[in-house]
Amino acid sequence: MKFVNSAASGAVWVAEVVEMYDVVVVGGGAAGLNAALVLARARRRVLVVDAGEPRNQPAAHMHGFLSRDGMPPGELLAVGREEIARYGAEVRAGRAESVRREGAGFVVGLADGSEVAGHRLVVTTGLRDELPEVEGLRERWGADVAACPYCHGWEVRDQPLGVLGTDPRGAHQALMVRQWSADVVFFGSGLDEPDRAKLLARGIRVVDSDVVKVLVEDDKLVGVELADGSHVARSALFVPTGLSVNDGLLGQLGAEHTADGRTTVPGVYAAGNVVDPMAQVVIAAAQGAKAAMTLNNDLVLAEATLDRRVHGL
Repeated sequence: MKFVNSAASGAVWVAEVVEMYDVVVVGGGAAGLNAALVLARARRRVLVVDAGEPRNQPAAHMHGFLSRDGMPPGELLAVGREEIARYGAEVRAGRAESVRREGAGFVVGLADGSEVAGHRLVVTTGLRDELPEVEGLRERWGADVAACPYCHGWEVRDQPLGVLGTDPRGAHQALMVRQWSADVVFFGSGLDEPDRAKLLARGIRVVDSDVVKVLVEDDKLVGVELADGSHVARSALFVPTGLSVNDGLLGQLGAEHTADGRTTVPGVYAAGNVVDPMAQVVIAAAQGAKAAMTLNNDLVLAEATLDRRVHGL
């Protein structure tokens, strides 16, 4: 609750009530929704704030999730929202831009100027993939250009594949991609000799030139153009992306991830790609569940203390 002094009305105090939830979850991906599911089933009053920009939105399907293999990412989120609604959890569309501690709870400011508040906060804001500056690469992202062979390797198995050496991780990624095809080409200048030896030992061809353009015909990737103007036919590309973690809210609170979903700030929890950039969807969902169980246990212990006001309860 905030009060505003209006001099024009003779110092009349006007109350603006911010509705208080047991838990505010910021981020409506797999981690956030699974956290909300566990908490709502534990009879906590939960609000999920979601900007609607999931990392895997460009992908047609997700994989490696038992019972959900091949499901479109958007469908998983839609089902998740329906499930948490059965237990009374709410979802609000909006971008969380600020957070502050107020009393024993937390107030989250949204881009539209509104605020929401909770006794506890779960941050599952994920990350963004930063692609190298190669002409046409971004347009194929999530289709025949990908980062994770575990997510997309099966779909392009036994095809002529390429790996861009735009990052030091590229050589290792090529070693992994070789698991799905015997025809793998590594593109990139500046490869050191130890990595070159490993690639050659795995039967991976090395082209000491950078890719400058992705070649597409009939909405399919058909190859790449190199810096010297030559073309190499390929059906799909794997590229190590830069990872920009959306940890601004955690930074505002000075919160760092510790264990079991907790952070260094009491009452603040985190899960998914915001704290584990390599987590796939199934892992992020599990982390959300674990953080929720940790949070609920902490709340139960707080509720058992003599002075519940200290915990904002």
